[in-house]
Amino acid sequence: MEQIIEKTITFVKATLADAEAGHDWFHIERVYNNAKRINATEKGDKLIVALAALLHDIADAKFNNGDEEIGPRIAGDFLKSLHLENEIIEHVQQIIRNLSYKASLGTIIFQSKELDIVQDADRLDAIGAIGIARAFTYGGYKNRVLYDPEIKPNLHMSKEEYKNTQAPTINHFYEKLLLLKDLMKTSEGRSMANNRHEFMCAYLEQLYSEI
Repeated sequence: MEQIIEKTITFVKATLADAEAGHDWFHIERVYNNAKRINATEKGDKLIVALAALLHDIADAKFNNGDEEIGPRIAGDFLKSLHLENEIIEHVQQIIRNLSYKASLGTIIFQSKELDIVQDADRLDAIGAIGIARAFTYGGYKNRVLYDPEIKPNLHMSKEEYKNTQAPTINHFYEKLLLLKDLMKTSEGRSMANNRHEFMCAYLEQLYSEI
């Protein structure tokens, strides 16, 4: 198992060497560490949790013309090269397909304890201090407006609307980030989310006072 994980880490580091800063190796590493911490309580399959956490953003659809199958496909090809069982490979691919927030806006077609663990781990990296930094990094990458009081947050977006939004970065807090605390699936994820959520609330209060 350790050799498999080490080979996966090497593959991910090389593949994401030029990735957007909010979805680079360091994001993967944080999610991986979050997942291990959560799994210590949840007792999911260690290998599946590790592989899914490490490979979950190997080819994010939003950087690949919206192709939602490119990530599972690349992950699957890599895992096949390690001669892993098909059951493991398919489980990891299903986690990658169903992990993102936008996936939760559509029809839920797959569930597992390991998905809950890795999903919580990924969502934790979208909130708190690091979540704020990642939100503005991606907003800058897409050249989005920072804040526009004339553009109100859309709190009832469909999956397609979410995928195609060009809203100001501050709106993203209301459309996703502030919602994540209550969407955590695991007890450890919920516990870890509380302080991060409160930090974002304090940040927004400070931001508006400065505006």
